[in-house]
Amino acid sequence: MVDSTMVLRGQTLAYTFYCLAILALMGWFAYKITRKGKEGVIKDTLFYSFVTFLIVLGVSLHIVTYNTIPWAPIDMNRAEIKADKVFDIVAEKHHFILPAEKIVIKCHEKALFKVTSNDLTYGFGLFRQDNSMVFQMQVVPGHMNDILWQFDKPGVYTIRSTEYSGPAGVDMLVKDAIIVTDEETAQSN
Repeated sequence: MVDSTMVLRGQTLAYTFYCLAILALMGWFAYKITRKGKEGVIKDTLFYSFVTFLIVLGVSLHIVTYNTIPWAPIDMNRAEIKADKVFDIVAEKHHFILPAEKIVIKCHEKALFKVTSNDLTYGFGLFRQDNSMVFQMQVVPGHMNDILWQFDKPGVYTIRSTEYSGPAGVDMLVKDAIIVTDEETAQSN
């Protein structure tokens, strides 16, 4: 699975270039129509060629980046994938109740996080040590709330609520709750 930070960097560059191209078209168009005389006239073929280029570029960006989204292959084939580990987590009274003090997962295992809310709508977000988000989902009472994830790198992750659930929701944080180990470390323990 591709790391989401790499995907974000790549998409940021691609879409920045795309937005700059659109702004260039707008600036060029504005400049040309505000000039006096015959030289301000824009040739239809040139204008529509540039617009067509932007449309093709935009659609191409969406097609190319579709398969770089880390969770897309798992979501698209969810019915055929069996989780290696299942973790039942409860969100209640502005706290996460975990099945163990620390959840340990080996690299490349598929982990299914089944999160249940007994009172309010919460968010379930997993964050890296640098506070960047790995994934998140909304946890709605009375509904199935789960996410299947495969970790490709060892690390320590924090769980946070990513949904506003009142002033007490600010403290919905479990630091270093999930530990992902590489396979060699896990086998020696």
